[in-house]
Amino acid sequence: ATVAPPAAVPAPFTVPLTVPQTLRPVRRTATTDYYSVTMHRRRLEILPGTRTEVYTYNGDPPGPTIRARSGRRVVVQQRNRLDMPTAVHLHGGATTPGDDGSGGVTIAPGEERVYAYPNHQPHATLWMHDHTHHMEAEHLYRGLSSLYLLTDATEEALPLPRGSFDVPLVLRDAHFDADARLVWTMGDVENRNTILVNGRPTPRFRVQARRYRLRLVNSSNMRIFLLRLADSGIFNVIGSDGGLLEAPVDTSYLLLSPGERLEVVVDFARYTPGSSVVLENLMGPGPTDQVGQVMRFDVVPAAARDRSAVPARLRTLPTLPTPTVRRQVELRMDEPGTGHRAYIDGKVFDPARIDTTIAWGTTEEWTVTNANTTIPHNFHMHLVQFRVLDRGPNPADPTESGLKDTVTIFPGQSVRLQATFNTWRGVYPYHCHMVDHSGMGMMAQFRVV
Repeated sequence: ATVAPPAAVPAPFTVPLTVPQTLRPVRRTATTDYYSVTMHRRRLEILPGTRTEVYTYNGDPPGPTIRARSGRRVVVQQRNRLDMPTAVHLHGGATTPGDDGSGGVTIAPGEERVYAYPNHQPHATLWMHDHTHHMEAEHLYRGLSSLYLLTDATEEALPLPRGSFDVPLVLRDAHFDADARLVWTMGDVENRNTILVNGRPTPRFRVQARRYRLRLVNSSNMRIFLLRLADSGIFNVIGSDGGLLEAPVDTSYLLLSPGERLEVVVDFARYTPGSSVVLENLMGPGPTDQVGQVMRFDVVPAAARDRSAVPARLRTLPTLPTPTVRRQVELRMDEPGTGHRAYIDGKVFDPARIDTTIAWGTTEEWTVTNANTTIPHNFHMHLVQFRVLDRGPNPADPTESGLKDTVTIFPGQSVRLQATFNTWRGVYPYHCHMVDHSGMGMMAQFRVV
């Protein structure tokens, strides 16, 4: 059963949106940018007039944004000042096994670890989050996430909105008790009824009457968002997990499961200055008056002429090669009332077990099936970006036509994916990115040899 939010939760749109700060390198060389990040607890004002204890990267949830460039190396020194081990995963990044941060090697309390990111991949909206085995769900829920925005010459050459008109929106839900404390219970999505955007509850955001690029990131543990503008206005979808689509897609609805990203352009010039439009969420669980509104855009006159545009062609993706291996993968967990374990191919995660062996340089086709009858899942692969070929008998949604690393799979549904493993050799996880499910065991490992 759902519970009422505490009285401290503000009325919608009373708190202004904030945008995560960009982290500055502590040192730069001809090839590499060096950063320093500290993980620690803080008591912050999330609900007005109260303080909530959170886990943070450099003091805020989400943490500061790293802006990187393809072909230029990034090195991050992560200091753990929490009282439990941590592991930092660059979600969507092609990294060596030692820098993947997938939980096999953790940072002990009081210690530090250096992660190196070669950025030998195209532009993409990536993000960083904790991935400590058996602790990743709670650590993410309590705030350990931040953005990593990778650009390249292809993206920079386009006349898309940029600067202050390129805005990340990190979405999540939370359950606060009457004392504004974050309540953590595994699988408790029904009671996580406060929607946060960039760490602010159902905020308002002042926008000029011009185009904005909005980078939507679902950093929730479990909640799937189905988003629309209250007037059913059009989103120009330009990108997904692995960067820009080949061509923009117009839609009035956006589906975003945990870990997924979508990039859209919204032209607020179609609204009269002085008016507002609400970004709504049409998917539960939870009462509509609590989870049905995400944020409000308040339109003001444009300060200057808008010279941005959305070209008809955004990029060219490589031709899909013929797969040399085809695999079947089944996701399943105990249905409600029957238990609390989750499985891939009938097995609970064991970090000592290799579930799949892949030959380096090969292209594989995976058909991933959700065997549950009532529970949605999604599927995330480390190391690679994949292409979504179809959803059983139905074609993939046009917004899934680009490079992906996380994909929604509803009960009884199968999704066919294709990936080429031609970067690093070693061991990497694949799992449900409804993170509570992976914490219950829905995770496995592949080895590239």
